[in-house]
Amino acid sequence: MGLSQERVAEILGISREAVSRMETGVAVPSIVRIAELAEIFECSIEELITKGSSRQIDQGRQLAMMFDGLSQEHRAVILEAIGCLINGLSLNKLK
Repeated sequence: MGLSQERVAEILGISREAVSRMETGVAVPSIVRIAELAEIFECSIEELITKGSSRQIDQGRQLAMMFDGLSQEHRAVILEAIGCLINGLSLNKLK
């Protein structure tokens, strides 16, 4: 959902600068504000919090959410592809 900072600010009744501070991590929103943001962006609170995280556990959760609803066969294909990508990246480090 491609909302501008201005539009999010308008919906929340706050300044665009306040939205910018939340987006860049300068300000930490309250749990109530996080719930409001999740509603605006039509996602779960967990997804809102973890989607851009660089923590390995959050990235694992994001992958698990992506796998939800896939057949075992499709998950196996994806895991094999990920394995190939990781091996390729590891080989590039050695060069």
